Amino acid sequence: MTVGARIVCASAVLTVGFLAGVTPVVAHHSAAAAYDETKRVEAQGTVTKILVRNPHSWVFLESVDNGQKIEWQIEMGGVTSMAWAKDALPIGAAVKVTGNPSRAPGTHGLTGAAFAKADGTPIGPRAGRGEYTPR
Repeated sequence: MTVGARIVCASAVLTVGFLAGVTPVVAHHSAAAAYDETKRVEAQGTVTKILVRNPHSWVFLESVDNGQKIEWQIEMGGVTSMAWAKDALPIGAAVKVTGNPSRAPGTHGLTGAAFAKADGTPIGPRAGRGEYTPR
């Protein structure tokens, strides 16, 4: 391979790497349309499922209100910000979560969540301060 071909190949690799890193930033959006960032609500329940993926992960809780089962859907950050969840939020764990509620009537969604054990002990790297809020 000639020196010129090597330079072209290296430039192409660097360009693709740069574009791959910039694309998620360009594609990001505000949570304000889906969640009311002026309010905070608390839910208590049992962790039933955790989906860790990009661009957003999800934690699902089951709780009971007036005899009715409710599934809370908590929108979280991507894979890198959820590494703590595997150990700190095992399936079946009883937790409290505080976050910004969904604007959709009749739904039970949260974002900007802060988790705690049932006794109030904060859980996670942002314990007590609120989890990543998609923007």
